Amino acid sequence: MAKILVLYHSTYGHLEVMAQAVAEGAAQVEGAQVDIKRVPETVPQELAEKSGYKLDQAAPIAVIDDLKNYDAIIIGAGTRFGSVASQMRAFLDQAGGLWFTGALLGKIGGAFTATATQHGGQETTFQGLHNFFMHHGMPVVGLPYAFQGQSRLDEITGGSPYGASTITGSDGSRMPSENELDGARFQGRHIAELATKLHG
Repeated sequence: MAKILVLYHSTYGHLEVMAQAVAEGAAQVEGAQVDIKRVPETVPQELAEKSGYKLDQAAPIAVIDDLKNYDAIIIGAGTRFGSVASQMRAFLDQAGGLWFTGALLGKIGGAFTATATQHGGQETTFQGLHNFFMHHGMPVVGLPYAFQGQSRLDEITGGSPYGASTITGSDGSRMPSENELDGARFQGRHIAELATKLHG
């Protein structure tokens, strides 16, 4: 059995929905066990409440040592000025001990993200997350063009060969489209299939 972790941070709920879709896709693979966890919120409670953060998310809070217990780790984090949101960076920066012992070596890594606009830094955010995986010796798996939905031109859509993604709108009012969720499911299933072959 391959163990898959979908680990995310979601400020307003967009990446929570994407994480659920990634997990749904991974769970379709026979022999895959899938968990969804989120990283701690670092913004003070009062400010988060005033800013309209979605604070009622069901996923349990992860600790850094959880990562060593999985065969594949799929990370979802929003973009902040072309980089990974600080909450996820703060969590991943605790992985020095895992790096030192090689605890993540050979595990599969994948990522998904969200931006407010079509050209809001998705690819640079993926690059940052992929760098984390490569520093730990993890092979990186994106969203292949076998998912043809990322090539659509009839609607605004996220998705790239680097990973599933969504576009939220500058006011955060746009939730992931069905096409974007299909991309997330495809990536989750694809990674789980590979993890099952490697570690199952």
